[in-house]
Amino acid sequence: MKVGDVIGPLEKAPITTRQLVMYAGASGDFNAIHYDEPFARAAGFPSVIAHGMLSMAFFGELLSSTFGPHRVQRLSARFRAVTFPGEVVTVAGKVIAVEGDTAVLALTATKKDGTVTLDGAAIVSIPV
Repeated sequence: MKVGDVIGPLEKAPITTRQLVMYAGASGDFNAIHYDEPFARAAGFPSVIAHGMLSMAFFGELLSSTFGPHRVQRLSARFRAVTFPGEVVTVAGKVIAVEGDTAVLALTATKKDGTVTLDGAAIVSIPV
């Protein structure tokens, strides 16, 4: 593994309202903006919005499928834009530093129209 290596991409199936309800149950985040259409519209959105942490979970899926579940040492993210049901999110990473058995990655979650919804960073253990 070297600086510049690309991780992914991992394209997820279109987000569904059912998926958001299931994620709410798994995460404990029952904010109505994620499953109640009238509530989301009253908040100024055209529809319910996906949990930002759902896209962060996609980062986790990308990293664990690439490196193994026990190699992720740190994962952080910054929310940039909302995702609506029906939209496709693609997550990918790029190695920005390698030192010994550790790699630092820059991560992005992007919609089909090019909008970055989440960017982040990860530190992973790599075999030497």
